[in-house]
Amino acid sequence: MDVPTKLIVGLGNPGKEYEHTRHNIGFDVIDVLASQTRISVTKKDCRALVGDGLIGGTRVYLLKPMTYMNLSGESVAQFLRLKPLPLTDLIVVTDDISLPVGKIRMRASGSAGGHNGLKSLIAHLHAQDFPRLRIGVGAPRDASVQIDYVLGSFGKGEKKDVDEAIVTATAALDSWINDGIERAMSRYNGG
Repeated sequence: MDVPTKLIVGLGNPGKEYEHTRHNIGFDVIDVLASQTRISVTKKDCRALVGDGLIGGTRVYLLKPMTYMNLSGESVAQFLRLKPLPLTDLIVVTDDISLPVGKIRMRASGSAGGHNGLKSLIAHLHAQDFPRLRIGVGAPRDASVQIDYVLGSFGKGEKKDVDEAIVTATAALDSWINDGIERAMSRYNGG
């Protein structure tokens, strides 16, 4: 009997200077999920850090592209050429400035919404019908400083909301793995 397989991609930028920034919340979610499930995300493959293990009865690959955000699609497309999966078995975890800090939203598909990582994925996968889990990082007061804002760290007053969002995101991913996108959305998009 074949074991069901899923791919969870966390978006972010490699390098110490980007750790725990708003733009790297996808990496942070992968790190927490990896810790919870004891999956080591250290193998270098497809221009990414990759881990795999079982979550429940499902084989799950965790992937952190090391290509920088705007080239994330290159890494994911390369991985999917080696391990073909339907796009419904892929979910992308990313930051979203249109959501308040700490809010999460799951979608079965959608546009890039101005996010360079999602733009790269859509371009390289030639599709936008893949699930995504967006985590709110808030928006800058001044739109002209958006790049500096997303590459900056969360404020002290935001830390609790961010930590809670990461824990909620890992629970939402577990629900997606076990119950599918529709049930995960109905369970986690309300709060």
